[in-house]
Order: sequence, then structure tokens, then C-alpha cells
Amino acid sequence: MISLAALVTGGVGAAGAVGRFVSGIEVQLIRWFWMILLTGLGLSAPLSAWAADVSVAVASNFTAPMQRIAQEFERDTGHRAVLAFGSTGGFYAQIKNGAPFEVLLAADDVTPARVEQERLGIAGTRFTYATGRLALWSTTPGLVDDQGEVLRRGGFERLAIANPKLAPYGLAAIETLTTLGLLQRLQPKFVQGENITQTYQFVASGNASVGFVAVSQVTRDGKITEGSSWIVPAAFHRPIRQDAILLNPGKDRPAAGAFLAFLRGTKARAIIRSFGYEE
Repeated sequence: MISLAALVTGGVGAAGAVGRFVSGIEVQLIRWFWMILLTGLGLSAPLSAWAADVSVAVASNFTAPMQRIAQEFERDTGHRAVLAFGSTGGFYAQIKNGAPFEVLLAADDVTPARVEQERLGIAGTRFTYATGRLALWSTTPGLVDDQGEVLRRGGFERLAIANPKLAPYGLAAIETLTTLGLLQRLQPKFVQGENITQTYQFVASGNASVGFVAVSQVTRDGKITEGSSWIVPAAFHRPIRQDAILLNPGKDRPAAGAFLAFLRGTKARAIIRSFGYEE
């Protein structure tokens, strides 16, 4: 009698005889048949036997939480999230030009809606995964007060801001300065980053004394990690609702569906909150 182990591994004896009379493709099919059968009997194959990659385009402000979420996602499901970080506007252009991303995690809700409308994504899969907060930040302790009066007082040469045409956090910064009536006065001091990560780096490296960054970049569990900051009141700019959507290349891809389901789960939500995002 041929043992299950022999057929699964394609070993010697009777299983070897089978291998001599059927093609390599047929042998592989036999192996998968027995793997499925064994799983049904409760003798599950390792997660790695079923694992797949999912390509995810991620807004750069979400870098740190996404790296944590990806680790937990792989640990829990066996699937691996292959991450690309950049500006939402840049990703939109790439997706429109055929980039094979399967999931988009944007820094706004406008871009995913446009992707859905233009049939570049799957209708009905769009949802808000986080609501971002804007902060004025400096690596220098005490430079930024908790009311943002440093913007009126001055005492800095450069103000870092993300490109408002590409980065929703940059647009929120422009709206904040407009609300304060300071846009025209401070524009000559602007140092513009392509995305919020580059903007953060301008401040972190000292190329700009202060800058508008994402709260998630400078706080952990509600506490600032370095320097001084002012968390901009949400009323000073339009809400930074960050939406996710399943893109066309991810349709019927189990790993892509599993990733979006995980993102909506309790474990991912806890990580997102710990980085200063709101529900």
C-alpha cells in the first residue's frame, strides 16, 4: 500500500513508481491533492505552503505603523506585504501608468475615490483606515510652544512643508497657515519636500529649524519622542482622512484580500492608534 507521506514527498517505492509513469506536472498535482486532503483531515501544511506576496503602495506618513503592521500580518497569515513608500500623488500617477500595485494606502480620501471612479480599483473596497493629525515640530527643545505662537514670533530661518500638490499633509499645512493668516508672510521661508518623509528629514537633519509633519512621525503612545511640537487643531484644516482601496491587479488575489481584512482588524487598529492616528 502507498503511504500518504510517500505520495506527498514523491519519495521512493510505490510513489517513485508513480513518478516514473506520469509527468512532472502530474506529480506536482498529486502533491497538492494530498496537501489539501491532509489539511481537511486536520493535518495542516505550514502557512508558508500557501503564502503569497501582496504589493502595497503606502503613503509615506504611514511608514512606521505600516512596517509594524506588515510584521504582524506575516506572522498571523504567512502572507508577506511588499511595501513601497511615497507620496500619494506620485502613486496615483504610477497606478494610472500601469504600476502593478495591488493595494493603495493613501494619505487622503480623494485619491482612492478618483482611483475607484476611473476604474483603476475595485468598486466597494474603499474604506478609511486612519485619520491623520498634523504637527509643527522642531528637534530643538522649547523652540515650538504648545500654541504654535512660534509661527508669529519667528526666530527660525526655514520652515519645512510637504509639496501640497502631491502630499495631503502639505495641503493641510497650507490650510493651517491660511487659517492663521500667516501664509504670505512665511512662504519665503518654505523648504519643500516631495513627501512628508522628506519633509521630516529636512527638520531631523537640521536643514530646517521647524516643519509641518505627521504626528505619527514624532510621537509614540501620545508622547513626543524628541524636541518640541505643537499638534495643530483639527479645525485649522480639512480632515486628513486616509483611505485604502484594492487595486485592479489585486482582484481575486487572496493575499491582497487578507491584507485589507487584517488592516481593519483589532491588532492593526491598536498599532495605528499607538502612532497618534484617530479612528
